[in-house]
Amino acid sequence: MTAMKTPLFILLAALPLSACISFGAAPPPTLLTLTTQSAVAVGQNQNSATSKSITLQVPTVPQALATARVPVQATATSIAYVKDAQWAEPPARLFARLMSDTVAARTGMVVLSTVQAVGDPSAMLGGELRNFGLDATTREAVVTFDASLTRAGMQSVEKRRFEARVPVAAIDAPSAAAGINTAANSVAQQVADWVGRPR
Repeated sequence: MTAMKTPLFILLAALPLSACISFGAAPPPTLLTLTTQSAVAVGQNQNSATSKSITLQVPTVPQALATARVPVQATATSIAYVKDAQWAEPPARLFARLMSDTVAARTGMVVLSTVQAVGDPSAMLGGELRNFGLDATTREAVVTFDASLTRAGMQSVEKRRFEARVPVAAIDAPSAAAGINTAANSVAQQVADWVGRPR
């Protein structure tokens, strides 16, 4: 008596779903974020009718930063990524929020989004986040921001590069989180002081 062969589609159906479909690499056990060293007090009122205002745009980024992973400058011409290190949201948005808190706290200005700024004669701050990761050659966290500022009532654009470097103990996720957080706060404070200075 000839044994019946089981159709292939029945065998495939019997496999666990996880063996057939891949949803990508598993996320790390924790996600990285930034904490601001300067913040407006809870409950403090801000009004663009009585205070200077500034519109803050989310910075543009190079392709290496258009990801939740943390880049490492391995050599002068090569980039890798830190193992098991991933941001909770895109670095540009994390940095924009940190700058918003810092500028508001250090200058007293009302920080507006591009949507909120419609019809408001505010200053405009944008730019490019050039570095937001680690440099393995110097064992440092590096944050570099090329800022573009148009002050209220002005047509000209001011540009300035800001950078902070913080030594790290190792090229790993905990060191990346702490070092980049410190460097990002330093850059945000430099930007706030530049934006807030009188002309």
